[in-house]
Amino acid sequence: MTEPIPVTRAVDHGTAKLMPDVDRERAWLLTVDGAPQSYVDLDEPTHLEFEYARRIGHVLDTVAEPGRPLDVLHLGGGALTLPRYVAETRPGSRQDVVEADRALLELVVGHLPLPDGSGIALHTADARAWLRGAPDDSADVLIADVFGGSRVPAHLTSLAYAHDAERVLRTGGVYLANLPDGAPFAFLRSQLATFAAAFEEVVLIAEPAMLRGRRFGNAVLIAAHRPLDVAALTRLTASDAFPARVEHGAALREFTGAAEPVRDEDAVPSPEPPDGAFGVG
Repeated sequence: MTEPIPVTRAVDHGTAKLMPDVDRERAWLLTVDGAPQSYVDLDEPTHLEFEYARRIGHVLDTVAEPGRPLDVLHLGGGALTLPRYVAETRPGSRQDVVEADRALLELVVGHLPLPDGSGIALHTADARAWLRGAPDDSADVLIADVFGGSRVPAHLTSLAYAHDAERVLRTGGVYLANLPDGAPFAFLRSQLATFAAAFEEVVLIAEPAMLRGRRFGNAVLIAAHRPLDVAALTRLTASDAFPARVEHGAALREFTGAAEPVRDEDAVPSPEPPDGAFGVG
């Protein structure tokens, strides 16, 4: 059998590369300009290689009873790892994926096709513009995993954006975001303050070493108008290969400190990762 070979393609916002995993027969890593974006195992779509994706997977597993279909809006597509996960774990779910880079989407679906009947609809658009036009109360879950290079774009960090996300979510809906940062956490604290101003409940999942300021990394922010199953999330994240902490309540308010919600006119992208923070090879 012919060994799979890497695929490199100029896309709308950089250079994308699909690299086969030598240890898993139909698994691929997607990078854009050298930064890892997604990992997909076509034979096992529930395998989440990246720690932040696994943490989002834990939330997806606990937001509703197992197997119940959900309407999910994904801002940011990558290699469609999380949409594939939802399609596998919650058959019958309806999912919309909004990705600004049309050439990247074409590369991904051309080489890593979605299964028939996946219920995943793909859209090429700016995430904020799409969200602004999305119907009220139309999603059970909204996942924001949008990066311009290695940074979350500024226009997806403001209170106006958070209110749009809140409007699109149904009662009981859950917002999730992948947020990179490191000490002194000005960006992460500002996002916690912003979403605490739009939602009643905010929870953060992150590695202890990151929260202690020892390294740059990804945190998962969760926001909702209902209590989240913190006990279940704590058990699940503690059992990962790289255990994480689940912060909420008074401890999270203390971490947020005096940070203020972000206005559109003051919004900035997430910080540039230090050299080597997320590089491959």
